[in-house]
Formats: sequence, structure tokens, C-alpha cells
Amino acid sequence: MQKGALTAKCLGLVTDSADKACIDKAKAAGLPFKIVPKVKGESREDFDRRVHDAVVSLGVEKNTVIAALGWMFIFSSWFIQTWKDRIINVHPALLPKHGGKGMYGHHVHAAVLLAQEKESGVTIHLMDEGVDTGRILLQKTCPVLPGDTPDTLQKRVQELEKEWYPKVLQMVETGEILLPSRLSP
Repeated sequence: MQKGALTAKCLGLVTDSADKACIDKAKAAGLPFKIVPKVKGESREDFDRRVHDAVVSLGVEKNTVIAALGWMFIFSSWFIQTWKDRIINVHPALLPKHGGKGMYGHHVHAAVLLAQEKESGVTIHLMDEGVDTGRILLQKTCPVLPGDTPDTLQKRVQELEKEWYPKVLQMVETGEILLPSRLSP
């Protein structure tokens, strides 16, 4: 989206690694960020409680949603229930096909090609306690072309993600997409 076209306010960034390019982007945008590294042997819920604390420290508001981009961990039931109907995820395929545990990155695109699908695309959905099973907010398609590889297909799908994820956040902000009642955690 063009700079200034999104009226939703970004409160900041929470990431699990200091090595992510997203930190540089947050710094460039003047956004606060929190790094919450996974600790070896730590339970999923304990990690998620630390992630929750980091999110809250950024200044949660009544209609705060979590935009889960590039998050490679499965959230615990506690986290999902705490942020129920407020976590928006993006999946690089047309759910319910090619989703679930292990379906990320090249795995998804290879599965689409192996299934000889005619089209692929992006699904933007609410996260629930399943993996890639939450309510679908929007899907956009692109063709699967003869000679496609996981890399070439991934590039087209990522273009859809870049275009439509901010638009979905804007649609949530304006009420064009209605989320179930959201209460502050």
C-alpha cells in the first residue's frame, strides 16, 4: 500500500530473533520492538506468556489485533484464547488445501505443484487453536503456470501477500471486515 493509505496504527513489533530484517524496518519506521527469544526447554505456554507481555507492553488498545507475519511457532491454547479473534495470519495457499502443521514456505508451494493445482494464492485468516483452520477473511488467487517451481510460485504468492495483507488490516480498521467482539486481554 502507498505510504499513508493505511489508517490502522501499528503499535510495534514483537519478534523471536534479533537477526530479522523486520527489526531494521521497525527502526526505520520509528516503531518500538521487543525481542522474545525462545528458551530451550521452555513450554509453549510460558513462551507465549512472554510474547503476550511484550505485546501488552507496546500499548494494547481496545481494538488491537496481532498481525502474525513470519511467525513460525504454533501459539498455545492460552494465547489463542487470550487474543481470541484478534490474531490475523497469512497462509501462502488457498485454505483449506495445503494447510496445517508443516505447511509453510517451500513445502506449501511444492505441495501445490505436486497436486497439479491450476491456481494457488493467499489466504488471510483469523488464528484459532487449529493450524490454518481459523475463519477465512480473504483469499486471492494466482495461476499456477507451466514450468513453475516452488520458487517461482512463491514469488507470485508473496506479491499477493504484500498487496492484500495491509488491505485486510485496513478493512478491519474501517469495519469492512467485521471481527467478532474483541475485549482487551
